[in-house]
Amino acid sequence: MSNLQLAIQFFLQLAVILMFCRVVGMVAARLGQPQVVAEMIAGVLLGPSLLGTVAPEWSAQLFPKESMKVLFPVSQLGLALYMFIVGLEFRMDIVRSRFGTSVAVSAAGMVAPFVLGGLLGWYLKMHTGLFPEKTTVTNAAVFMGASMCITAFPMLARIIHYKGLAGTVMGTVAIGAGAIDDAVAWALLAVVLASFKGDAAHAMLSIGGGIGYVAVTLGLIRPLLARWARGIESRGQLSEGEYAFLLSLMCLGAWWTDRIELHAVFGAFVMGAAMPRGMVNRELISRTQPLAVALLLPLFFTFSGLNTRIGLLNTASLWLMGLLVLAVAVLGKGVACWAAARAAGVPGREAMGIGVLMNARGLMELIIINIGLERGIISPEIFAMLTIMAVITTLMASPLFDRLCGKGGSPAVVPAAE
Repeated sequence: MSNLQLAIQFFLQLAVILMFCRVVGMVAARLGQPQVVAEMIAGVLLGPSLLGTVAPEWSAQLFPKESMKVLFPVSQLGLALYMFIVGLEFRMDIVRSRFGTSVAVSAAGMVAPFVLGGLLGWYLKMHTGLFPEKTTVTNAAVFMGASMCITAFPMLARIIHYKGLAGTVMGTVAIGAGAIDDAVAWALLAVVLASFKGDAAHAMLSIGGGIGYVAVTLGLIRPLLARWARGIESRGQLSEGEYAFLLSLMCLGAWWTDRIELHAVFGAFVMGAAMPRGMVNRELISRTQPLAVALLLPLFFTFSGLNTRIGLLNTASLWLMGLLVLAVAVLGKGVACWAAARAAGVPGREAMGIGVLMNARGLMELIIINIGLERGIISPEIFAMLTIMAVITTLMASPLFDRLCGKGGSPAVVPAAE
């Protein structure tokens, strides 16, 4: 296809994806599900799991292989912008306000799923042919452990805000534990990506480059930006040029972490966390979020769905393994976080709510498994299993939370600090 044909095809794909996501979103809203869940499902339905099976000719015409050259980089831009927003919304003050309980829940939500996921990865590598040959036992175990540890942090934050849980014990502990969990899970993924090639020098370069990037961004760039932002605050306006400059910093961060073979999402998130809080932060979110969430992010869900072939799970044993993946995810995350919250003195209903919220994987799981598939760490079969797990645990969150805790959430307001 020529460049012009690729451009024409891209606009058609974009129109179909956006309209289909909104149609699925209307159905999902009636079932009490947020738009992000609808887009996850819509992405899978547009791929070979449904459209490619029911209407393979239409699927081939709408998503020809050549068009992936355009769809992939634009979807990555949407993903980077979204992770930039997650960084902008990251609040350490919330983590500190219930630090002890958050750490206890986070530790349980990391150790239990990591151990169970690691054992599952070891079993699948040693006793099945599902992992690619070049994936080592250690890589398989650590990747599956990290995949089980992940929490749908952005979605968790939105559920807490939507249900009026901000400032409650349940909301504060969940958001704090989710933030800590995801930070550790991404660090584990960075280690897997850095060590995957089996080149110790390359691994050290990737890990050292990542640590150096975080140190420079948070230790040098953040205070310089905070000082610079004082003038913007006094002026009361973020100019177009200043907005473009801050976006260029995000792009540079994404470029660097991609360049050292971690992933663009690391750089975008850390740069978002380094942005000045206050008016600059609010302006960045208000200007960037509509474009990223409404226009670009659905492309990532669709690209992920195009890689999801549920039809590959075509035997009873593969479906049993898929159910095992789901069971490990729920037991390792939801049940462990509930137990840790109860042990930390959180009342029963609030503890159940924390377990349900922490168990949702959402977009963050899709990001981590797409990276694994793209780098050749996991096979399409394992990708399909993990995608199903991500969708089901995310679908469970809102209705199960309402059933166990009530639609109003918990009235208990958090004390000043622990």
